[in-house]
Amino acid sequence: MLRPVTPPSAVLAAYGWTSATSVPITVGLINQTFRIEEGGRPLAILQRLHPIFAAEVNEDLDAITAELARRGMRTPRLVRTRAGEASVAHEGVWRAITFVPGRTLTEVPGPAIAHAAGALAGRFHAALDGFEHTFRFTRAGVHDTPAHLAALERALAEHAAHPEIGLVRPLAEAILAHARALPPLPAEGRRIVHGDLKITNLLFHPERDEGAAVVDLDTLAHGTLAIELGDALRSWCNPSGESREGGIDVALFAAALAGFRAGGGPLSAEDRGAIPLGVETISAELAARFCRDALEDRYFGWDPARFPDRRAHCRARAGSQLALARSVRARRSELERAARDA
Repeated sequence: MLRPVTPPSAVLAAYGWTSATSVPITVGLINQTFRIEEGGRPLAILQRLHPIFAAEVNEDLDAITAELARRGMRTPRLVRTRAGEASVAHEGVWRAITFVPGRTLTEVPGPAIAHAAGALAGRFHAALDGFEHTFRFTRAGVHDTPAHLAALERALAEHAAHPEIGLVRPLAEAILAHARALPPLPAEGRRIVHGDLKITNLLFHPERDEGAAVVDLDTLAHGTLAIELGDALRSWCNPSGESREGGIDVALFAAALAGFRAGGGPLSAEDRGAIPLGVETISAELAARFCRDALEDRYFGWDPARFPDRRAHCRARAGSQLALARSVRARRSELERAARDA
């Protein structure tokens, strides 16, 4: 993630925001984000996209949020420049979306929020059920677990002389050993998915335990519910968060899936059976990605208030995700029962 800077005046001028102020938002790991305000009133959210995203991603966002709005969902919408462009090219790709008020959470405090998160995700999926869209931009190999594991193995070989290899190698080998024992996910139908339903990508009502909107829509793609909800539940149902060792909370897991169904989200018998394995697979995959960046030191954002550098933060995240994957494996029968009963 690029460190916050003031947005260039040329970018602000492209939207006509010549007297606006910008407030950095540092919750996300990838894009550089600002809230644009005028007289203390939020006007929009402005982002410099990470280089992994091409400018065409904004056209996909525009098309899919139009369908969400048509189906009655509150959603950020693309803000075009004064010249009608979907983005601004200026030392990267900048884009603006409408500001949607709401409460951002970094963890799920209990079953009520887990249910609300699931219900919001369920409404999102119900709104897009059957919607057809040809994506102009997709990220190749996003959840290609074998490829991520191979990349970690290459990083170990390429950085054998890294000064912190003694800290990273044992963790990497434990991640690889766990991941190699994973059974393959069953084949499922593909649909439009959000692609990154972690808790910070959901907005909640300021005063009630109620979902308001799904945000961070760069990762929209075709995918399966096992991966979509596996990633979501990995985030929602680990009270320890991404940087401390913890484990899966079965009560939160059950509440979230009940919420997903209550929100209208489609859940077939095949989906229910695959979701616990999806949580374990994504946890192990993300552990591998964090562990790799502990050596390569170039991709994920990090919190300088809690860690001395990106490498340390990535090691903590990798250890946390491995602990979560192990917890899911140990409690697989409970999770499968909760998924059947949701």
